[in-house]
Order: sequence, then structure tokens, then C-alpha cells
Amino acid sequence: MERYDLPDANGHFGPYGGVYVAETLMAALDELKNEYERVKADPTFWEEFRHELKHYVGRPSPIYHARRWSEQLGGAQIFFKREDLNHTGAHKISNAIGQALLARRMGKKRVIAETGAGQHGVATATVAARYGMECFVYMGAEDIKRQSPNVFRMKLLGATVVPVESGSKTLKDALNEAMRDWVTNVDSTFYILGTAAGPHPYPMMVRDFLSVIGEESKEQMPEVAGRQPDVVVACVGGGSNAIGMFYPYINVDGVRMVGVEAGGHGIASGMHAAPLSGGAGVGVLHGAKSYLMQDANGQVVETHSVSAGLDYPGVGPEHSYLKDIGRAEYVAIDDQEALSAFHDCCHLEGIIPALESSHALAWAAKVAPTMGKDKVILVNLSGRGDKDINTVAGLAGITL
Repeated sequence: MERYDLPDANGHFGPYGGVYVAETLMAALDELKNEYERVKADPTFWEEFRHELKHYVGRPSPIYHARRWSEQLGGAQIFFKREDLNHTGAHKISNAIGQALLARRMGKKRVIAETGAGQHGVATATVAARYGMECFVYMGAEDIKRQSPNVFRMKLLGATVVPVESGSKTLKDALNEAMRDWVTNVDSTFYILGTAAGPHPYPMMVRDFLSVIGEESKEQMPEVAGRQPDVVVACVGGGSNAIGMFYPYINVDGVRMVGVEAGGHGIASGMHAAPLSGGAGVGVLHGAKSYLMQDANGQVVETHSVSAGLDYPGVGPEHSYLKDIGRAEYVAIDDQEALSAFHDCCHLEGIIPALESSHALAWAAKVAPTMGKDKVILVNLSGRGDKDINTVAGLAGITL
């Protein structure tokens, strides 16, 4: 395809993205956009960023051949990009460090974040402790119940976790409250947004900070597998881990990109979180235009997923554009398929994956047998599943 150079100056990926926020936030977003433009051209910023990724996060994360699982499935060879081995247990920390370094340059002493599965909340609390910042994390009350280990981790790191009781008490509502906080405290506060959504420049910034995932993969795959993968696969909620994997591969011919959304109880049930693959229309949520789960009146509808991090009605605008131009495909995996892949990964590879990542693993396990043994699938194992053991145990009727 032609050289890919998006977003444009106004934050648009084709018809998606942009800035749809209250007037009170426009000055803050302009300040952020201007500072990020300066940062992009400043090698000292990226030197510090790379230093932190190497010495604090533990990057590069390795690529691992899931040999036993591949042999059992009898088709394509499945490889994992081991983001679960990063400090704090997921891809989120790389983005949080980038934004925290930006906040420090801007003189902001207070950071806020939203979180669903808790991984971005933990990552933000971690970098706040690392750089001496005050930290508040907004989290839906429902997610607080199902992600209690991560809630305690955030508190141990010195963050204040603010329960959100409105709406469905999940990620969407946490993001709403974080935006309200930012409006109220805009002069002192930096909003470390956890996904590749929101108003410009956030989708671009998050993608840039997380594109280290795909860049590392491009370097590692020839050594590990002898060539680039036939397919790269990642789960998609807001879409940060997926865009981090996809972006460096957009202009690589012959590499198929598949984003896996949360099918919940099944697309037909309406209880899912799959705006790209579930037939949703286009709307505006949290400051940007994108595909969005909504009713006939344009009101956002409640979502469902066994995984808190995918339980979100919207998606990053760049994913919407990649879907429309046909460069990436988006599919849905339901709760039961994800749970089955979770257990298979535990039993066959000795790795406990996050329930979010288990959606991508399930798609790979479903498709691998239809492909030749010489084909290669690279799954972004975006996080580890320690945080999900209470959820999985509860579904099995076990109290920990």
C-alpha cells in the first residue's frame, strides 16, 4: 500500500478521530499536542524513553514458540510476543512511561488514569511512584470487584483508587469520570490515557509509545522463526496493544493483521463488546469519532465481556480506519472460547495469560489447524493472568 502517514494535523484517520471535547479541555489538548510535537523531534526524550524501557520495564520482551500447543493443533506454528513479562505484567507500562515523561516535561505533578482490568491503573501508579507524582485512578465499581488483586497493587504503589458507581460501573464509566476530573483540575493534572482512543493527540501518542511491540517483533521474528509472520493477532478493546503490534507492520507486504474483539455471550445476544465486528455504527465517545455500540437514538449501550479490559463500547479511531480500508480484519471471540484458550495455554505452555489476551489466543487456536504447518501466527500475549484468577475461579464455583 501507499506510505501510511496518519493521523493528519487535526488528528483524523480518514473520517475517524478528531477532537470532540468540552471547550474547557481545548487549551489543555492544544498544550499537549504542541508539547508532543516538540518531543517527537527531541532525541534526548527518546533516549530517556528507551533507557527506561530497557532498564526499568525489561524490554525487549521475548518471542516464544508455543511448540506443544502448535503440535497439538496440527497446523500453523504459534508464537507469542511475551508482553506479559514486562514489569507490572502487561504492555501498558511502556505507554505509561512515555506519557509520564511528557507530564514531567510539562511540569505536571498530578496524574490521573482510567482502568478496566487494572493493568493500566497499576502501570500509572507505578510510574507515578517512579517519578514522584500524585496519582488518582478511576475504576468502575464492577471492575474493582473482579480485579481486586490489581486494586491492592495500585494502593500499595501509593495511588488513590476512585470507585465509579455510575452507568455499568465498568471501563466506559471510569473514563467518563477521569475526563471530568481533568476538566476540573486541568492546570495541575496530566491525564495518562490508557488506550489508543480519546481526542487527538492521544490515539497517536499511545500508538507511538506502544509501537515498540511491533518494532521489536519485526527484528525478532527472522531470528526466532526465520521470517516475518503470516498473521499477527492481538485482542482489541480500545485497541492499544493491537495498534502497538499492527502499526510497524502496516507497510509490510504479506502480513495479515487480525484484531480480536470480545464476543461476550455471542454477537446475536447483544451482550458483547465488539463494535468493529458486531455491526455497530459510527458515533462519538470520549472525544473522538469511531465505531461505537449504540442504540437507535445514538445512546451508548451496555457491553459485556468476561474480560474487564475489553468491556468497552468504543474502539480507537485508527482501528476503525484500518477496518474500512481492509488492511486489518476484526473478529469476535466469545467468553467460553476465551476461557478455553486460557486453560489450554496454562496446561500446554505453563503460561497463565490475561483474559484479554486469551481472546487473541482463542482465535489463533481456532485458525491454526486450517493453515499449513509451515505457516506462522504471532499472537501478542498482551498481559499475564494473575489478575484474573478470582474471575476464573468464580466461574468454576471456586472461592479463593
